Amino acid sequence: MMRRVANLAVFLIAILLCYGMQTTKPHYADLTGPIPAYGAISNTVHTRTFDIGVDKVVFARTLKFDQFGKQKLLTTGGVWAIVTANLAATKDSAMVAAATWRGPDGLSYRASERASLATGGLPMALDPGVPAKTRMVFEILPSQADEAMLLVSGKLFAPLDSEARIALGPVALQADGMPEGTVETYELGKTF
Repeated sequence: MMRRVANLAVFLIAILLCYGMQTTKPHYADLTGPIPAYGAISNTVHTRTFDIGVDKVVFARTLKFDQFGKQKLLTTGGVWAIVTANLAATKDSAMVAAATWRGPDGLSYRASERASLATGGLPMALDPGVPAKTRMVFEILPSQADEAMLLVSGKLFAPLDSEARIALGPVALQADGMPEGTVETYELGKTF
C-alpha cells in the first residue's frame, strides 16, 4: 500500500514537472528570432553589423517626389510617417534591408513600397568608414504615432541576427486626430 502511494506521488510530481517545463520553455520563434538592440530616438543604436541613429520623424498627409521625370503625389487614408536616420557599418560591409513601424497597440507597418522609388530608401549597402543617410516611409494610422517603435534589421527576415529597436517617444494628437506637427505635403526629393 505504501509503495503504491509513493509510486503515485512520484508519477504526479513527474507530471507537474513536465507541465512546468512545457509552459515555461521559450517559444521556437523566440529562440530563432532577431536579437534586439534597444535605444531611443536621441542616441545611436549599435547592432552586430551596423549602427543607426534616428535624426527626426515627420508626419505628412501627402508625399511628393519625382519619378521618371514626372511629379508624383501620394495620398493615404492614414498619415505618412517619414523617418530620417544615419547609418554606418561597424566592421565589415553590411546591408540594411528592412524597417518596421510598431505602434503602441502592437500594429506593425512595413516600410511603404509605394514610396520605395524615391531616393534614399532601403535596402541600402554600407561600407565601413562611409556613413550614409536613409529615409524610411510608412503609411500608418494616426493613432499609431504615439510611443511607437522603429525596428530596423539587415535582412528582410532576421533570424539569429541583431535588430535595432528604437523608441520614438510620445507624439500628441491634434483635434483632428492627426499627430501634432503634421505637414500638408512632404517632398521626398529634397535633400536630407
